This record gives sequence, C-alpha cells and structure tokens, in this order.
Amino acid sequence: MNKPSKIFVGYRALGFVSNHVPLSLRYIIQRNENLVVTAVGKAFHTYGCNRLNLLSVSGQHPDDISCLTSDAYLVYTAVKNVIYAWKRGTELKHTYKGPSENVLLLLPFGPHLIAIYENSTLLVWDIKSEEISIEISLSNISASAILHPSTYLNKVLIGSQEGPLQLWNLKTSKLIFTFEGWGSPVTVLEQAPAVNVAAIGLECGDIYIHNLKFDETIMKFSQDWEVTGITFRTDGLPIMASSSTKGHIAVWDLEKKRLHSEIRDAHKDGISGIQFLPKEPLLITNSKDNSIKMWIFDLPDDGGHLLRLREGHSHPPTKVRFYGNNGKNILSAGRDSTLRSFSTEADNLNKSLGQASYNRKAAKRKGVRNDPGKMSPIVDFVSESTREKDWDNVAAVHSNSNLVTTWSYDRSCMGSHKLLPDRFKGMKNIEALSLQISACGNFVLIGYNTGHLDKYNIQSGIHRGSYGSDTAHDGSIRGIALDGFNQLVVSGGADKLLKFWTFKDREEISSLKLEHSISKMIIHRENAMLAVALDNFSIIMVDIESKRIVRKFSDNEGSISDMTFSPDCRWLVAATMDSSVKTWDLPSGRLIDWFIVSPICISIALSPSGEYLATAHAGSLGIYLWANSTLYANVSLHPLPLDYDPMPLDLPLITLDGKAGDSDEDEAMEEDETYPEFKSPEQISDELVTLSLLPQSHWLNLLDLDTIKLRNKPKEPVQVPKNAPFFLPVVTGLKPTFFVEKEEDWRKDSDQSKILQVMQHGSEFFKLLEKSNASKDYNSVMECLKALSPSKIDVEIRCLGPESGGSLELMEYFLQAMHETLKTNRNFELVHSYLALFLQIHYETVASSDRLKQILDEIHKRKSWEALQEKINFCLCIGNYARSAVI
Repeated sequence: MNKPSKIFVGYRALGFVSNHVPLSLRYIIQRNENLVVTAVGKAFHTYGCNRLNLLSVSGQHPDDISCLTSDAYLVYTAVKNVIYAWKRGTELKHTYKGPSENVLLLLPFGPHLIAIYENSTLLVWDIKSEEISIEISLSNISASAILHPSTYLNKVLIGSQEGPLQLWNLKTSKLIFTFEGWGSPVTVLEQAPAVNVAAIGLECGDIYIHNLKFDETIMKFSQDWEVTGITFRTDGLPIMASSSTKGHIAVWDLEKKRLHSEIRDAHKDGISGIQFLPKEPLLITNSKDNSIKMWIFDLPDDGGHLLRLREGHSHPPTKVRFYGNNGKNILSAGRDSTLRSFSTEADNLNKSLGQASYNRKAAKRKGVRNDPGKMSPIVDFVSESTREKDWDNVAAVHSNSNLVTTWSYDRSCMGSHKLLPDRFKGMKNIEALSLQISACGNFVLIGYNTGHLDKYNIQSGIHRGSYGSDTAHDGSIRGIALDGFNQLVVSGGADKLLKFWTFKDREEISSLKLEHSISKMIIHRENAMLAVALDNFSIIMVDIESKRIVRKFSDNEGSISDMTFSPDCRWLVAATMDSSVKTWDLPSGRLIDWFIVSPICISIALSPSGEYLATAHAGSLGIYLWANSTLYANVSLHPLPLDYDPMPLDLPLITLDGKAGDSDEDEAMEEDETYPEFKSPEQISDELVTLSLLPQSHWLNLLDLDTIKLRNKPKEPVQVPKNAPFFLPVVTGLKPTFFVEKEEDWRKDSDQSKILQVMQHGSEFFKLLEKSNASKDYNSVMECLKALSPSKIDVEIRCLGPESGGSLELMEYFLQAMHETLKTNRNFELVHSYLALFLQIHYETVASSDRLKQILDEIHKRKSWEALQEKINFCLCIGNYARSAVI
C-alpha cells in the first residue's frame, strides 16, 4: 500500500495555547504546584503555574473538546456525548458514553462525576466503575451552570437559561428548592469563601452575592458586559474578580461593596475562564484569542498587572519562514497584524515581535486592542540574521498598503522606519506587493503595483534609488530576487517579463519574455537557481547566471500559493490551491512526492538543515511541522507515475516535542502516582558494583604518600630551640661534659613513634582483624578503614608485616577481608586502593608465602570490573553509532 507521502511525516503543531473552553485549575500535592488545563481543539494542554511552562499534551480526541473540568486525580473532557477521563494529562483511563445528546456541563463530585446533557438530563457517573449511579430529568429549565455548594452534602445548585436556579439532592433525586432568579440567564455560579454564600453571574452583566440558606441577596454588582467568569481571592483579602465577553477584568471590593480596580483589554477577545490561585495573589485567565495570562496583585493599591503569558496568533497566519541558519525558529505573520517567532525546540522560547502600528506610542497608551493606528495584516516579509544585533533585519509588506515596515528580531519589536518613496506620498491606490533583503542585511528592495522597483538602506531608511528610467515594469512587480553577492537583481512582473539588473548601478542587463504573467518568485542564492510561478499554474526554473529556463513543471491543477527549496537545491516543494503539496527532483525534473492536505496550505518553508517542513493552513491558528524522513530512514525516491493518485494526509497532531506528553514532567503530576521502588546499594550489588562515595582524597593518593611527604617537606628543617633542663645531665669520664641529644636521633624517634608503639603493643586494627576472622564477618574491618585517615591507613598496613610487628596470619586475615568485601560488590574503589598499597609494601613477603598467593589468585578471579566494563563499552558503542549516523 502506498504511503500518503514518502518524504514528509507529521511531527507536531505549534502556536496553540487556548480556545473558548474555560480553563480548569488543579493542585497536585506531589508537585507542590498548581496546574492549569486548557483546551486546544482536539487536545488539551497542561501548564505549570510556577513558570507557566507546558508540561504535557493529551492524546487526540475524535472531535473538538466542548467541555473540560478536573480534580486532583483526573482531567475530564467531553466530546459530543462521550466523556473521557485522563490521568497525568496523557493517559486515557475511563470513557463514559451516555445519551445521544451532547454534554453541556461537567462537575467532579467526590468519587462521582456529574454530567448534564442537552436534553436536560443529569447523570451521575461512578468514576471507577464507569456506570451510571443516578439519572435525573431536569424539568422546565435548560441548564447553563452548575455548582456544588460548600458543606451541602449530596446537593448541587443548577443555573438555567430561563433565569431560575434549582437546588437538587442527588441522593434522593429530589428538587429541594427553586430560586426565582433575576430575569436573566445564569452564566456563572461560583462558591464564595463564606459558607452558604454563592456568586451568581448573569448574561445582563449583574453579579449577585446570594445567601442560599435564607434566599437573600447580600450584595449586587453590575458590569456593562456579560459575565463569563467569577473567582474569589483566598489569601485574606475580600476581593472578587469577574470577566466579560469584551476581554476586561473587573476587581470588586467586597467590604466596601464597590469596584476596586479594572484591567481593561486583558485579552483581545472574550475571556473564557478566570481563577484565583488558592491562597495566592495570582489570577490566571484564558481566552479564545489563543492565550493564557497570569496576573499578580502586588501593587501598593492591591491592583494587578501582567506577570506571565503564553500566546499564539489570534487570527490565522498568512506566511511562515524559518529564521537564521540553524532552523530552530520560525517567523510567522498573522491576520492579527502581528509578527511572531516560534521555537521548534521549546515552547517557552516563543516570542512576539509586536503588532504593526502607525503610531507605537499611541498604541502603548491606549492598549494594543484599541490601537487607532493598527496596520493591515502582513502578507509578505523577508529576514536576514547577518546584522540582527546592529539594526532592523526584518521587512514586511502589508495588505492594501504602500508602506513597508521594518522590525528587529533581536529586540523583538517593530522598527522605527516605514519605507515609502516621496513620489507616492499623498497618493492613493498604491500598494507594495513584493520585497527582498540583501544577504549582507543592509538593503531592501521593494516592488509596487505601479511597476516601480526601489532600493532602501534598511539601517537608516534612506531611499537609495530606483530601477529603470521611470518604472522597472509596465505592470505590477510580483517577485524580486537578489543573489548572494549583491551583484544581480531579478524582477518579475505582470507584464510577462523577467528582468535582470545590476544591483549597484541599477542598470538593466537583459530580460526574459515568458508566456504568462509571474505570480511568485523564490531564489536559492547558493546555487543561483530561481523558481518562478506563473499565472497558468506552472513553475519554471531559471538559471540566473546563464539567464535561461532549465526546467518547467506544468502539471498543477491550482494556483501556486507558496514554494520552497531544499537546502541542497535538489528539491522544489510547492503548495497549490487544490490542497496539494508537491515535491520535484530538480536534477531529473520529475515529480517524486505528492500528497493532499486539508485545509489548503497557504504558506510553506523548509528549514535550512532540511529537517523540518513548516506549513500554514487556511483558517488554522497553528503552524504545522513535518519531519523529513529521508534524514533517518532509507527512502527510495523514484519518479511518480503519470497516473499517480495522491492520498490525503492528516495534519500533524498537537503534541509536545513530537510525543504524547513530557514523560519527565508527568512522572510526578498525580497525587496517587506510583513511584519506582528505591533500591539501596546493597540491593543492586547483585547486578552492579557500587562505590563508597568517600572523597577521592581518602583513597586516591595512598600509593603516593611518600612522594607527597617529600614534596611537602621544607627545604630547611625548622629549628626548634631546645630548653635546657633544670638539672643538666652530665657524662661521666675523665673530663665530665654535659649530655646533648643528637638531632638525628630525636627526629628518628619522632618518625617511628607510631610504628614502634604498634609493634610493641599491637593495635586495635589487629584485634579487629582477629575478631572478624573468627566470626567471618568483615564489615567492621571496612568500616574501621573508612574512618581512618590516609596516613593512618598506611601505618596500619605497613605494620601487618612480620618485620614491623605483624604476622603472616594478620596479612592473611587482611586479604581475606578484602576478598569477602569484593564479593559484595561494594566499596569497589577502596578495596582496590588498599590492595594496591598492601602489595606495594609487602610484595616480597607475599611472593614467599603460598597461602597469601592462593588468596590473591582467588581475588584475581573475581570479574567484577569486567561485567561493568562490558556495559560501559556497549553504551559507548551505541553512542558512537548514533553520533556517526547524525553526522
């Protein structure tokens, strides 16, 4: 069976953060961290609130998630009429299939899960058994919100679209009480910190703090927009926050019963969910503008400001290109007039270059959302990383605009230049259509619908001249190419001409007449190959050095939306408006890969390393990465037959680093997580050798103690003045003289004092060896040696010999202790150091004793190191093979 694509395999999707489904907040004891869960289409993300970093991405659901909630153990999602329970955010544990109607609301209820369906049916599921415990038909209301009031055993409060609220006892399946409501649909129900009190948000914008026990309204607040979320601070301050469909956050003071502060335009679109973190002054919100934000309330007036955020494009991207030469970052322009950078390695490296604006200062004062000078969406851009640290290095063309804006990738902001020739100032119906930046990063070329081709210095924004006497082309310029040496400029226009110009003098060299108008152009600077897409859906390859057509591909059934070269200029990949993505082999001129993808691919780019293909699709907020399988697999790329029928290929899934989740982070996410059993050194000694974990100074220099002492010995001995005794000793003789002790004898006695003491009286170590040999338990011997200093170890081992006060039996006991320790596979480095020192000192005595040689032969037969060496060699072999395969 043929594969949809022989070259490209779906890897992952970038740029998805949140959608219209409200977030869910959960606290994990094992992590000591709050986690926030957001839905992103057919999957959900789990973020850690400490750094707002992405921890895991769930598996794919059959359809988009419509409802989401969680508790400390599981995350619950609903897709149509099916409910899924996920563990660790990635493992599907339970599936609950109820009525044919879709699920509206979910609420964890201890060991049960409450679900309300579109037919006003309330089901209580047993989480573990996946069976229905209770079924209740909600009469006369259409449920819109649900709450379990604190301390209300087996009871839930249900808000309705009609306005009334109902309190149900689930155990008896009876309606206890009906609250009349306030004549507006209930959108939010939230438990207040006080018992018997709940906050009720209405579609009209009113918020009621209501006492459920006495059915009395304690206080009322009003905002101008529909209430989408309510939350309370639990760190001691009487503060409530509410969100709206306009993206505003209202902070209410419950003691003074008035508005405390307001965060206007917190999101570009309506806020889906809002939650205060337990016992912290932190507020987290999500919105369908594809963002989640964390706000901190630490200002002197207890006001809030933005602390952290994760966001993507709020409107579909229009163009994607890899930035730089390493292929780790993707620049994308969206219909939200923003320019963003997405990392292929880690989501926390994503950044925004800002929103295009005619007046950036006014945009900062009034807010990005309310910017009166917001520019039209970016439809084309070019970048060059050569001088990114020095000045702006990105230029962008906007739809229906004559201005070309500059951007700085390094400073992540819009530049100060807006490139426009003086001839166009005050004129209408002038549009910039195409542009190109030089390889040196100093110049940018811009083509207009009037046929003008202008050159600018991107550093200063100064106009450096125009190409042609009046206009470069009779029609609009739709493509510009510039070689890598700033020698040759190629322009293509609607007049069916491909013109070649000198870059510096701006003089026309020659032109090439084509059969149809040019729609797009891209160049591979290293190989001087130019791909030109024509209006008749065909693509021609032009060698800009010989200035002739070398290849032609005319078997397309739709207009060319975008093209890209492989890094070695062997392939040309093109996306067409008939949902096709085709790959041509340029040396043979044959089609080698063809697949169909939906929605239509509108932009495409291959990474400089050839590792990834990035695509953007109509109506989708994300950027999709495809892995190049020829880099890691043997792929036979034969030309496709003429009657080849392409197969559809699904878009890459929303995953984390190409996997279903981050296993390293997931291990400790659940409170009931089962950890691998800890194994002590004693437990793994059957498989591996273990070290003592003592510092190297304890055993590494045992063989070099004499050298160290000699090195540390002062060149001139310290002169110690001798105290004359009260009674001077006298040497008797014919001529009595005073007795003076010789210095050599004094030093000799000092150096040998320890050894002489051991020889005369024995040592505790000797007694320990004898005791251990009698009991055959040598652990105490090793513990004693580990407690001694290197110099004392040297003395004790030296004294084992018969010439130093020891005996052959003590030497035998010592070797036997070392042998038994080796059998346990513990203290590996210590045993070998002690044996090396023993043989260095007593090699002559050992050579003359058959018993000692027999014990050493038994020690030599121990293959402890060989087993470890085999495993190390295996790991080194695998590592070298993997490294050579990558290179």
